[in-house]
Amino acid sequence: MSIAKARGQYAKGAERREQIIQTATDVFATEGFEGTALKRVAELVGVKEATLFHYFRGKQELLTAVLAERDRRSLAVGGESEVGLSLMPGIAERNRNEPGLTTLYAVASATANDPVHASHSYFKERYETVVRDVALDIERRQKAGEVRTDVGAVMLARLTVAAFDGLQLQWLYDKSVDMAEGLTQLVDVLLAPGPGKAPEQ
Repeated sequence: MSIAKARGQYAKGAERREQIIQTATDVFATEGFEGTALKRVAELVGVKEATLFHYFRGKQELLTAVLAERDRRSLAVGGESEVGLSLMPGIAERNRNEPGLTTLYAVASATANDPVHASHSYFKERYETVVRDVALDIERRQKAGEVRTDVGAVMLARLTVAAFDGLQLQWLYDKSVDMAEGLTQLVDVLLAPGPGKAPEQ
């Protein structure tokens, strides 16, 4: 096989893999990820269901790729390269409109704590990145006098991310929970600047 032909096949495979990820993200968003969802993805892509896993090592790798695409789309909608306080209510609203992906995230995150789980690295790195980005945003706001300084930026970021996940989990059981409003209230109340002393370094 020539080098040019091999490169062409690799590019075609990468293109098909991306097509599967995009299609699965769209399908899972509204139809969920169980039952006939994978069959529906295969139909839309134009392949047999078993062929989907020619491009992935298994179902969990596909689900992880879908979650990563969900993250990318959330940032793209906000026009940002990192998660900050101002983006979080909008992301929560988007999650409300994509119940299937929100359920997938909750289920996968609850089972991926085992280091051998296929999604473990994704969630570990995701939490590290989100906490870091939110902490950097909070630190900038602290310097501008917009956010309290008696609690460190990293701790405030962890509390904010924890509140986001907690509100999302409550929403899965009770659709009257307003995740976006809850996050807005959190920022207004918990992070409000006050007379406290600056955190120790």
